[in-house]
Amino acid sequence: MSGAGLLIAAPASGSGKTAVTCGLLTAFQKKGLHPAACKCGPDYIDPMFHREALGVPSENLDLFFCGASQMKELYRRHAGQADITLCEGVMGYYDGITFGSWEASSYDVAKTLSLPVILLVSGRGAALSIVPQILGMLSFQEDSRIRGILLNRVSKELFSRMKALIEEALSQRGYKIPVVGYVPEHPAFSLESRHLGLVLPGEIRELGKQFSKAGEILTETVDLDLLLQIAAQQQESDAGNESGPQEKGPGQEKDCEEAAGSGQKPQIRISGKNPVPIAVARDEAFCFYYQENIRILKELGCEPVYFSPLRDRGLPEGIGGLLLGGGYPELYGRQLEENSSMRASIKDALERGLPCIAECGGFLYLLEKLETKDQGIFSMVGFLPGRAFPTEKLGRFGYILLEAKKDGPFLKKGETIRGHEFHYWDTDNNGSACTARKPNGARWWECVHEEVMLFGGFPHLYLPSNRNFARRFVDTCRKRAQL
Repeated sequence: MSGAGLLIAAPASGSGKTAVTCGLLTAFQKKGLHPAACKCGPDYIDPMFHREALGVPSENLDLFFCGASQMKELYRRHAGQADITLCEGVMGYYDGITFGSWEASSYDVAKTLSLPVILLVSGRGAALSIVPQILGMLSFQEDSRIRGILLNRVSKELFSRMKALIEEALSQRGYKIPVVGYVPEHPAFSLESRHLGLVLPGEIRELGKQFSKAGEILTETVDLDLLLQIAAQQQESDAGNESGPQEKGPGQEKDCEEAAGSGQKPQIRISGKNPVPIAVARDEAFCFYYQENIRILKELGCEPVYFSPLRDRGLPEGIGGLLLGGGYPELYGRQLEENSSMRASIKDALERGLPCIAECGGFLYLLEKLETKDQGIFSMVGFLPGRAFPTEKLGRFGYILLEAKKDGPFLKKGETIRGHEFHYWDTDNNGSACTARKPNGARWWECVHEEVMLFGGFPHLYLPSNRNFARRFVDTCRKRAQL
């Protein structure tokens, strides 16, 4: 089964894909299998659910960030050592990067990777009317890749009748597609809040318990063997079309070398040949990192050293660079302000030319002031002038293409790198070193600060979309570490 996979999709957002995917991952674990997970699109939270609460390796699959060949290699490397890989879709199955397009949608990912799709459909309050909804999803594209139907919010008593109704109706119209099971109404499949960092042990334990219960339920209500059979059949079909054997990539990287936040300066453990240590902020306030970004930095010669801006007293010693990822600094304004020694340590290091990439929440941390939702105003690092404040709505949400307006230390004039913005906070000083454009070119704005050796702003970057950016950052970090 190594390399076999399924994509869990739904007609729309809010259909329960995350809870069901996590429940299925747990159910396969209970069968003694070793699953892997993926998330379509740029979302950080769902892969954190997979990794932190379930201990399942997870990657983002995003066709805006990378091309088809790069995604195939990423998936092959990631799924090659797993018994089964579950890919969680994004938004509605056919919803793409622009309105009215399926480009970079979950369907596009399934098509690119030749993945069979399990369509999650709500059966609540429906009978025969569910059939045309399913038929519409099946017939919208000539090969929808939908190979199974999973009914959500259906009772045990109703399931057998719904299954027979749907399978017969689909068969009469030429679709031999099984209903693989059902998800009952249960608190285990309810995720009330998405605004948490998933780093605190209590949060992880509670989610782990919830998903464990979901897995127990799905073990009884879903035909797991049939899902494995669907994945295996597709894998065998694809293998017959290959010109040669597929290489397996290396095993999944461990998500974090060790928990940060001991209250002391972390010790650097360097492995390999002369890697350059870079400090990576990782705690409740800063927790958003694409695994491919960490992987490419390691590949180019970096060694991540995780630390906590909330609890550690200063930056790790001997580092050549700094990553300040996104997260939730707005929830921890007072704690960040009270850790004045860390703020002073970071400001001093940046003023002395420490290379740094700061994204979204990490960018807010470098400003002078941060206003929280309850109107508290707290002092931050103060390396950049400006104030961050809540807006109560998403600002400049979605994919962007960043183009440098001038030569910087990592991005040269006219070069581009791909990214994504998702934030309910804004600032009075977003920077002007780059121009951000939407994929359809309909909107653009200035953003990003390049001060000394800092590249900082709201965009979450996808480093594999411009390896020269990553290489220049690593080379600069190496020179800094040698000083």
